[in-house]
Amino acid sequence: MDRYHEMLMFEALSEHPSLAAAARRLDVSGPTVMRAIARLEARLGVPLLLRSTRGVSLTEAGAGFMADCSRILRAVEDAEASAKGSHVQAQGNLTVLMPLLFSRYVMASMLTDYMNLYPEVKVFAQYHDRFPNMHEEGIDVAVLVGNLPSSSLIARHVGHVRSMVCSSPAYLAAHGEPGVPQDLANHRLVATHAYRDRVQWDFHQDGELNHIKAKTRISCATVQAAIDATAHGAGITRCLSYPLYEYLNSGRLRRVLQPYELPALPVHVVYREGRRASMRVRSFVDHIVEGLREHPAMQPDAL
Repeated sequence: MDRYHEMLMFEALSEHPSLAAAARRLDVSGPTVMRAIARLEARLGVPLLLRSTRGVSLTEAGAGFMADCSRILRAVEDAEASAKGSHVQAQGNLTVLMPLLFSRYVMASMLTDYMNLYPEVKVFAQYHDRFPNMHEEGIDVAVLVGNLPSSSLIARHVGHVRSMVCSSPAYLAAHGEPGVPQDLANHRLVATHAYRDRVQWDFHQDGELNHIKAKTRISCATVQAAIDATAHGAGITRCLSYPLYEYLNSGRLRRVLQPYELPALPVHVVYREGRRASMRVRSFVDHIVEGLREHPAMQPDAL
């Protein structure tokens, strides 16, 4: 069996919890799959799978090898599609990563529109607030907030977001509006992390970066829970602007301490292959870049 088919066997087994499920996907016998994996492990000299009564899972080496296999297999599919003349059509699997609340407040309609335009593309969306290793994790496209590290990735700038402090009009009417960051010590603060009894919020003040540490009145397990608690009058919270847009625009929240906010953070759509990218990657990037550049949440100073 050649290495290409061994990679197919390994990818199928890594994506299914059992040997039988992987074999059914490939329409081969279970022993055929296991022999292929055994040959791979013997040639590489490392275990790729952990076997138990509950099925199989990837080792650390296996996870890295699986990402490489997936990338190579997709490249083979693209090459064949190009030779057949179907490369001009977007099709196949597309893995996308974006910040946790980005889909709900910014990307939901864009993802739906894209899938309607390109029904042959299957989108796998991941939600994490981090910078990924796109090559190792097999991610095709990512929406990243913040200054990008130096890399060979292709990045297209789509806008900015800010870290904003906000509260409900009812809370501010009852407790007063903070005029300077130091006033936060006298307010009820809502933390965006569970079990956080103190927060440290950074501000620009008198030309310098100033760290304000204060006790919290309530700490929430998620940013969304903190925003909702704040909108219901629990106190004052701080988070990135994109999940706040609808709340601020509708008047449910008010932005405070705006003169002391940190500089805006850039937002980029990042992908790997540049001009050699498949049609599914290029079509998705073009679609969301246009949509994000027009989205009001990417222009927080308009609020």
